[in-house]
Amino acid sequence: MSIGHYASAVTSSAVMERLKPFDPRVVGTLPLDLAVAGSDIDVVCHAFDPDAFAETVWAHYRSAADFALYRWTSEARPVIARFVWDGWPFELFGDRRPVDRQPGWIHFDVERRLLALDDGRLRRAVGKLRADGLKTEPAFAAVLGISGDPYRGLLELATETDNALRARLAACGLG
Repeated sequence: MSIGHYASAVTSSAVMERLKPFDPRVVGTLPLDLAVAGSDIDVVCHAFDPDAFAETVWAHYRSAADFALYRWTSEARPVIARFVWDGWPFELFGDRRPVDRQPGWIHFDVERRLLALDDGRLRRAVGKLRADGLKTEPAFAAVLGISGDPYRGLLELATETDNALRARLAACGLG
């Protein structure tokens, strides 16, 4: 199983088509080309009707290997589904908030922007930390010198302009 071939599992699972009413978007380390062994295919969705989202996921993926479907107990109560398709672990995340307002999407978007502004040093530094076992957001925060909660720190970066992000990269000796 090659990390570069995750797209074939996305296609064969038909997850983007089956979840189209929920604005599905693939996020995370695979599309960022920062995956390590064991990385999963993360799909965030706008589950405006969590029950309908759960029913759709159940109808199409309940027979997939290692299928699990549950809801968080937090106030927002997102729906999460996990399963394996064509040897790839998937995690579907359905939140009542539109995708553009979900932290997972915002993290992905700012990480994508940073990497697009990068000359390769940020990617290599984050990749090394990922290979050493660090999760994605903590790895970006460590390389960028963001103290405190790395998830909150990356959310705060999302409002910065590309010029401000370039300046941040330069201040860290990157980009």
